[in-house]
Amino acid sequence: MLNITLISLDNLGMNDHIRTTLEREGHNVKHINFKHFKYKYPSVFHKIHNFILKAFFKTNLKHQHHGREIIKELEKNEKQDVILTIKGDFIDPKSTLEFKKHAKKTIGFFNDNIYRCPNIKRVLDSYDEVYSFEKEDCEKFDLKFASNWIYTKKEDQDKNTFEYDVFTICSIDKRLPILIRIAEELRSKKINFKFIAFSKKHKPSDDHITYINKFLTLSEVDNYVSKSKVLMDINRDGQIGLTFRVFESLGLEKKLITTNADIKNYDFYNPNNILIIDEKNPVIPKSFFENEYEKIPDEIFNKYTVEGWIKNVVY
Repeated sequence: MLNITLISLDNLGMNDHIRTTLEREGHNVKHINFKHFKYKYPSVFHKIHNFILKAFFKTNLKHQHHGREIIKELEKNEKQDVILTIKGDFIDPKSTLEFKKHAKKTIGFFNDNIYRCPNIKRVLDSYDEVYSFEKEDCEKFDLKFASNWIYTKKEDQDKNTFEYDVFTICSIDKRLPILIRIAEELRSKKINFKFIAFSKKHKPSDDHITYINKFLTLSEVDNYVSKSKVLMDINRDGQIGLTFRVFESLGLEKKLITTNADIKNYDFYNPNNILIIDEKNPVIPKSFFENEYEKIPDEIFNKYTVEGWIKNVVY
């Protein structure tokens, strides 16, 4: 039995599957979810000060606050065998380096890439081992590779119970024009779909896309996923690491439409199950929906489960 602390910014509950799986495997696990460590500016001057710190000194009062609160939690426990940190770029480097005082081994995992999140570079030296889902970052910065993981399980459901042929949810960013082009392609083929786009700031006008300004819970997203025959994934600009939508499709044995061409380099890739489309000119044939999903071999599937991920990263 190992004493393991998981530190993560877990907005949706994805990372808690790691905790529950580790506990099921017999380990003593504590999850410090620092999304709960909210920082409030004492005054408007602190807000201005933080703007200056971020712009000119590459530091952040919120990240320092996360670090202080996490250290307080670590000091409550005996020295751990392993501290696993996910999204350590939201913690100041001084604190992440201090994690080593509280564990025999520290591990960092990043499922964002350094192109989008340059703060990752500042904490790479904080850990004994560092994993990334981005192959290019692994090559450039000598990191170990680990994808995201399957947290869903196939449900027994009749294909006629699906409300939507295609489902996706994403933030409103540079991907929105791609989402609109795909929606137009699906409409032209009379393929039923549910697209949800999130933005706190604005709400574009489009009758075919549902715009929201509050995050859905993981259970709400899972409900839409369960009602959908095919899932869709639009990768962010400059990112080829595979999103959780890919692993939802694997776990539930649902077909996937994706703009991420690198998926063809994974051992689970099957063109019957996964349709790669051009984001500038998406073509989605109706025939893709007619063939049944082809189950991938267990020895490949198991590598991408939470259990397989833990075996690769933690042990």
